[in-house]
Amino acid sequence: MSKETWRFLETSGGAPSYNMALDEALLDWHSEGKIPPTIRFYTWNPATLSIGYFQKVEKEINMDAIHDLGLGFVRRPTGGRGVLHEHELTYSVIVSEAHKDMPQTVTEAYRVISEGILQGFRSLGLEAYFAVPRTDDEKAALRNPRSAVCFDAPSWYELVVEGRKVAGSAQTRQKGVILQHGSILLDLDEDKLFSLFKYPSERVKERMQRAFRSKAVAINALREAPVSYEEASEAFRAGFEEGLNIHLEPYTLSEEEEAYVQKLAKERYESDEWNYRR
Repeated sequence: MSKETWRFLETSGGAPSYNMALDEALLDWHSEGKIPPTIRFYTWNPATLSIGYFQKVEKEINMDAIHDLGLGFVRRPTGGRGVLHEHELTYSVIVSEAHKDMPQTVTEAYRVISEGILQGFRSLGLEAYFAVPRTDDEKAALRNPRSAVCFDAPSWYELVVEGRKVAGSAQTRQKGVILQHGSILLDLDEDKLFSLFKYPSERVKERMQRAFRSKAVAINALREAPVSYEEASEAFRAGFEEGLNIHLEPYTLSEEEEAYVQKLAKERYESDEWNYRR
């Protein structure tokens, strides 16, 4: 049986506004029937804190630390919590809600899409598996997260190795299209990450950071030989092809598409109205 062909787009060192604008543009183009389902890999320049659509900057985020460290800052169109995009591979998947292989529920669609990520981890020699919150406490943590940090809590079908979260993802559905994007950690500067959020006291911050170490881990902390971005890209590209039973065809934006993304980046994702809105 022939495999469905999806597009594959890889962009390196994008500005925070550009990265979010391109994900939104791909969603728009797919909803209009201009492009097939698409998978994108990307990196960030500068390293950036992205926050979820519903997070409150004034209450949760230490903007002074972000400025002092020279980091970028952007609000995502998806939910979830704060992610420091630094030593990682970021991915996005754009596919119609009506696609024959996509379940209707958000959690089950997570499972199907994340099968590609699961296979990528396994190709790197890591025994990843899906986490499913089972206890009442874990389910309550999903509804009322105590931390603004993305990798600090269980979620449905998140990827776990040796009991610790190795990838964090978020999803939105707009115009009949699923956009799921997420962070696959290669390395992690834990002190930097925890400096970017506000806490009731230094003691609470220290306690949460200690607890975080038992909940999240980067790929290179699990392997003797470190994985480069290029190796990770190759592994996860093959993982998506296997996990979703698709063929990925490389694609480069046209000048017209590039201009559209740049305009959207400037008008929305560089605006204070968007980034500080809540």
